[in-house]
Amino acid sequence: MFSAFYSNIGLIKLDMLSTLMSMNRLGLHSVIRCCGQRHFHCRPSLFASPRTDFMRTNSSSYLKPRGSVAVSPSSLCLRSRLRLNTSLITFRAQVHRVPPACEFHTSGRLRALPAPLIWLVLKPLQKLMAIILGRSIRKWWMALPPNKKQMFREWMWHRRWYLLVAGSGLLFIISLLFLTHLDESPITGRTRLLLFSKEAFMELAQSTAEAYTEEFKDSLIAPSDPRHKAVELLVQTLAQRNKDIAEMSAVTWTVHVVDGSPINAFVLPNGEIFVFTGMLKAVADIHQLVFILGHEMAHALIGHAAEQASLSHVVDLLSVVLLTAIWAICPRDSLALLGHWIQGKLVQFLFDRPFSRKLEAEADQVGMQLAAKACADVRAATVFWQQMEIYDQLSGQPTIPEWLSTHPSHQNRVRQLDRLVPEALELRARCDCPALPEVDPRVVFYKSVQLLLDKIEKQEMMEKEEKNEKERAGVLLPLPQIPSVPAQGSQPQLGGVLATSALPQTLLSK
Repeated sequence: MFSAFYSNIGLIKLDMLSTLMSMNRLGLHSVIRCCGQRHFHCRPSLFASPRTDFMRTNSSSYLKPRGSVAVSPSSLCLRSRLRLNTSLITFRAQVHRVPPACEFHTSGRLRALPAPLIWLVLKPLQKLMAIILGRSIRKWWMALPPNKKQMFREWMWHRRWYLLVAGSGLLFIISLLFLTHLDESPITGRTRLLLFSKEAFMELAQSTAEAYTEEFKDSLIAPSDPRHKAVELLVQTLAQRNKDIAEMSAVTWTVHVVDGSPINAFVLPNGEIFVFTGMLKAVADIHQLVFILGHEMAHALIGHAAEQASLSHVVDLLSVVLLTAIWAICPRDSLALLGHWIQGKLVQFLFDRPFSRKLEAEADQVGMQLAAKACADVRAATVFWQQMEIYDQLSGQPTIPEWLSTHPSHQNRVRQLDRLVPEALELRARCDCPALPEVDPRVVFYKSVQLLLDKIEKQEMMEKEEKNEKERAGVLLPLPQIPSVPAQGSQPQLGGVLATSALPQTLLSK
């Protein structure tokens, strides 16, 4: 048995040697070249199998050229060495070649666009795609013959349970997405939906701040102006007195005072503060301005911009489905346009504006806390909104219902702030602030308004009596002079009218 096994091995060796000798006769000398006792073995993975490489190493004597091939070993060795050296020099030159210093450079990092900016760009495209899809479905359905419509209804009915399961699975995935993106408000502790993080808004806020700076570059007040210094001092005081809030310390606050008549002030998520001089003229004292700045800074601290964009994104996704159904069901484009308009108004009045009013009320609450810790007289906050109500009446601005506005009405704000005043006063007392004057600015404002109204009423009665006397005397009366009403863009000086309610113009500090 063993003799037969060894005889088979010998036969296999003879076959392999004969094969290699035939390959050598065919001129395949480039695969393996022999130089005496030295061998250059090619890599098995590129040229030959491991078994062939093993035979080259151990049986090199069988690989020598025979027969009609008349090549001397020395010339073969010299030719092999020359080709090998040339190949190695070329390979090393390609690998170790160092490019010139002028060709070496690094490209800038490619930054992805912020998610809110992408959403703002895709938002109108979503509605356009929904309109095209719904209109295409309606045209397709109207072009179907009656028998195919009936077949499609039967097909839908037979697969109603599969469709129900698919819809339930989609709702489950959406609910899971909402649950995994719930967040807690940093100051109030309210649970909210946050699809976009506040960090995603920083780049967008930076570009927005640059755009505003470019827009107001000719109206910006110099930092050396007393008005700019006053606003910057109040912002620093608010930041210093509320440094225990992590979000307050994480933001670098930058003040920009714009020379403009609008009664407005706003803060971007990255801490860029823009205050118009119209707001500085509208406030009656420094405490009201502290509350206004605290209110605007509260928006940035809580991250209301990210929260509002998240809810708007969800509402838009749901409205896209409704918009597609409207354009698919309505028989004509005119009715679809009407349904589209109604759907947009319902989204505004049922979701967008109520949520905006909710965020404004929360900013009022947090702004009161920030102002209280800064040792401001928080009672002046309600006086400011009462002044704004009188300003609207004097300027002739129409009074619109609250459900049509993105902000609470002045009266509702006054009532809400009055409820928050006791708690804010307690917080102020715990912060080791100096005592407030016993005279409540709300009472002073109320008495000042009453005196003003009584004076106007007495003046009207005197003019009426004078008119009646002249009529009895038969004197030709001139046309009655209508009291002048400030124009729409004019700025009534509430601080001058309500001078008796003005408090000291310095912020009380510890």
